[in-house]
Amino acid sequence: MKRLFLNFFKVLFFLIFIKTAHSNADEIYNLGKKVFLEAGNCAACHMLADAESNAMVGPNLNEIRPDIQRIIMTVRNGIGVMPAMEGVLTDQEIEAVAHYVSIAAEQ
Repeated sequence: MKRLFLNFFKVLFFLIFIKTAHSNADEIYNLGKKVFLEAGNCAACHMLADAESNAMVGPNLNEIRPDIQRIIMTVRNGIGVMPAMEGVLTDQEIEAVAHYVSIAAEQ
């Protein structure tokens, strides 16, 4: 009985942990999407199906599917005609938009 009770609490703790981690991940994703569409104005130049953006000035993110580190570096420092966003966006916003794009581009 004691073992059953302990296993129950392990499962309960695990489910609570997963729910909390999933909620936090969703918040970062949602913030990233908001940055993509608003503060970062990424949708003005980049195509990304999840954001329903059709611009073709910059690369089509659904085609190149950049990884999160590449996105962070590019957003911070700029590349080609894309301006550097460091100082315009916070570190949290840059990391959130990178998180969002890296996931959304894979869909």
